[in-house]
Amino acid sequence: MYFATGYGLIQCVKGLMSFEDKDLLAAIGHTRHGNAVASQHRKRQASLTTRLAGYVVSSLNTSGVGWIKDMTPVERHAELVYAESLFEKSLLGVVYSGDWLAFIKEVLNMRTTMNIYRQLGKFLDAVDAEAQARGEGSEDKSIDADFRSGVYLGLGMSNLILSMMPGKLLTLVELFGYKGDRHLGLEVLQRAGGWTKDSSTPSVSWEGEGVRRSICDMCLLIFHLVLSSFTFDGVDIMMAQKILDWNLKRYSNGVFFLFGAGRLALCRSQPSRAIEYYTKATQSQSQYRNLYHISWWEIAVSNFSLWDVRASLTCWRDLEAEATWSKACYTYGMAACLVALGEQQEATKHMCRVPGLRQKIAGKSIPLEKFVARKARKFQQQGGRLALPALELAYVFQAISHAPKKVIISKMLPEIEKLLLKLKEHEKAPAKYEQGHGYWDDLCLARFLEGVCLRYVAYPDPDAVLDPREEAGISTENARIRAVAALESVFSNGHKVELDHHLIYHAHFEYGRLLARSGDIDGARTQFDLILSGKPLEVLSGRKGKYSLENSLHLRTHAAQEALLHNRSL
Repeated sequence: MYFATGYGLIQCVKGLMSFEDKDLLAAIGHTRHGNAVASQHRKRQASLTTRLAGYVVSSLNTSGVGWIKDMTPVERHAELVYAESLFEKSLLGVVYSGDWLAFIKEVLNMRTTMNIYRQLGKFLDAVDAEAQARGEGSEDKSIDADFRSGVYLGLGMSNLILSMMPGKLLTLVELFGYKGDRHLGLEVLQRAGGWTKDSSTPSVSWEGEGVRRSICDMCLLIFHLVLSSFTFDGVDIMMAQKILDWNLKRYSNGVFFLFGAGRLALCRSQPSRAIEYYTKATQSQSQYRNLYHISWWEIAVSNFSLWDVRASLTCWRDLEAEATWSKACYTYGMAACLVALGEQQEATKHMCRVPGLRQKIAGKSIPLEKFVARKARKFQQQGGRLALPALELAYVFQAISHAPKKVIISKMLPEIEKLLLKLKEHEKAPAKYEQGHGYWDDLCLARFLEGVCLRYVAYPDPDAVLDPREEAGISTENARIRAVAALESVFSNGHKVELDHHLIYHAHFEYGRLLARSGDIDGARTQFDLILSGKPLEVLSGRKGKYSLENSLHLRTHAAQEALLHNRSL
């Protein structure tokens, strides 16, 4: 049973990394097989009469703690493995099918999975409480660590996933009795390894751990180091550091933990160190080529943080040649770098390909692919011209927020200033700028990126590790004043923007974060409320539609509001 589900999990990860039909179909087949094996070992369901009687007589209930208590250890493990394999199969089905009917079917399967995890969690709570009442400690020793870690994994991830759903979808989910508690989810995942804030080492040893303990650790790292790009509540970089330190001692060449170490370095605005870890990750294994692609993506973004555009271009080339997850993004990344480097002919060739490379998941377009396709079409409409595409992409991938201060001042701001000087030449006659198109879009983009860069000069990311020997060159107050002026310029000219309306909304978000770091919490809330209001802001109402990366911005804005409520730094 465990061999079947373990192999299915490996194939599931492989399929999700490649997005190739043959890998997805193979993974679906293996997870379906694992699910069938688990089904054969599950406790047989009672008759319909008994199930109906269970609603009246609690002892006959077939979905409560008593039902699970009556299972043998093998049947309990089968119940757990059934839930895991059903979730994997559902996830793969959503990705492979690409239509809403399949999506609804698989969501119902996920609902079954969550119900099983909830019942198994209640069972663990009940037997642990009984053990404590008998004076045997806080946990029932008769429950093996493998089963316990599996329940913690399922419960923890269910709570995390539900807690991160958008507000409208979460309201719908809550009607069916599901509610995610993020802090409970994190605490349950930490329980599998015995992690606490008070200790730098876990209380669960290598010998006493469950088989899913490492997966629980990986889930915690993904939340603290990757999902932290979109949320603030519950994020704990120091916890991630402890988990990484312990696991790297155990698996010094473990590819996932090397990824984590690279991501931690990037979160701390140490992109050079991040690249070292990602490079080591590519050298640590050769069996799964798709794992290289994750490293190349991260190295490309890290090189944006160093503003080494040529090095980033190399990674985008490798991804475009080999990786299959998002050809549109890889090709646009390559083209944007080529534009920045002045290699116009090759850039034009690749830009023309981008719109035709988009794909769909569960019948829906990928927002990032829609964004790069719009930018590529704009490049063609403007006769092969696009302002600061690489630096704008660096903002989208949050590379500017993780850039060292000296890189922002010495490399990024000069790029923006070149464009601003060119725009200033046409200040009195915008119609003469680049054949009469794009003046206000380019001005707002340049001023927006200027405001973002200066905001991080004034107030670096809260998790950044600053070099005390590094000279700022620009004082905090000077950078703050200039950042405010730049972002307010976007607001005053926003109604003149022709295509890039997303800039105005993102400018309000960055302005809100700047105000929060300056101590103006009420002002920050006002900016965030404007974004979530659904109003057209500075965009002319006749032009208002769904702007690029809107859902992502709403997610980050909700997270910023939560951070203000919990007095977390933005």
